[in-house]
Amino acid sequence: MKYSNDTTGVNFILLGLFDHTQLHQILFSLVLVIFLASLVGNSLLIFLIWEDSRLHTSMYFLLSHLSLMDMMLVSIIIPKMASNYLLHKHSISPAGCGMQIFLFLTLGGGECFLLASMSYDRYVAIYHPLRYHLLMSKKRCWHMAAGSWLLGGLDGLMQAGATLSFPYCHAKEISHFFCEAPSLVCLACANTVIFEFFMYICCILMLLVPLLLILALYTLILAAVLHMQAPEARKKAFATCSSHLAVVGLFYGTIMFIYMRPKSSQSLGLDKVVSAFYTIITLMLNPLIYSVRNKEVKGALRKQLQKHIM
Repeated sequence: MKYSNDTTGVNFILLGLFDHTQLHQILFSLVLVIFLASLVGNSLLIFLIWEDSRLHTSMYFLLSHLSLMDMMLVSIIIPKMASNYLLHKHSISPAGCGMQIFLFLTLGGGECFLLASMSYDRYVAIYHPLRYHLLMSKKRCWHMAAGSWLLGGLDGLMQAGATLSFPYCHAKEISHFFCEAPSLVCLACANTVIFEFFMYICCILMLLVPLLLILALYTLILAAVLHMQAPEARKKAFATCSSHLAVVGLFYGTIMFIYMRPKSSQSLGLDKVVSAFYTIITLMLNPLIYSVRNKEVKGALRKQLQKHIM
């Protein structure tokens, strides 16, 4: 493959997700539509949460941070990919690559802890309804959100710094559409066994620990919901919790597929498809999942439409 002369010896080359066949041009256009839908959906959700007093609860506060992370995550990947595709460019500087890795891991790691915090919020709402406002106070919610951002940032800083510390003395072609640590480490001309072990430990701490907490909390929640006497209360609890579990399943399933498989079983083509799923499609689905079956969000949207149209 021949590249335009925008590349230099010190830059990495992103091979991208699409070529310029008619089918891939259609798929590229679809990705742009999904990107815009993700931005609009998450922006709208944040707007509704901050504008409607009925949504000023801990659950929606944490959800607003999840939507913000989703917006930032898709924005650090798709615009660069789109500009490379449209301008027939493939290069990315080491600094730009490091920034993508740092922000991606910061936001991805932050979402792991934020989803665990949201699970705890649902657990408290169902098991301790009378103490809910005390246990999920505004101060505690801010601590949960800040802790998620901070822990994600620490993981991003460590892994981005370690990834860029390796010498890349061979072909710097990254078979991906953005800089992701596993794809970049494959190009290193040094022994990366220790780093791969370190990255695996980070994945256990950032992925498995929050996931096990989520599963434990939802096991307790499910047991409590099944014992509810009021059908309406049971239906509402199922609707809220199923939405959250759908997001958890989509996010954790795809990201663990990339970061927790043995290096020997990795397929670059399959990894790109899975990465596209959790960096593009999942981030568009999140606001839909949380709003379609949510009466409060639909009511807030209806209220805003009536306010601005009538």
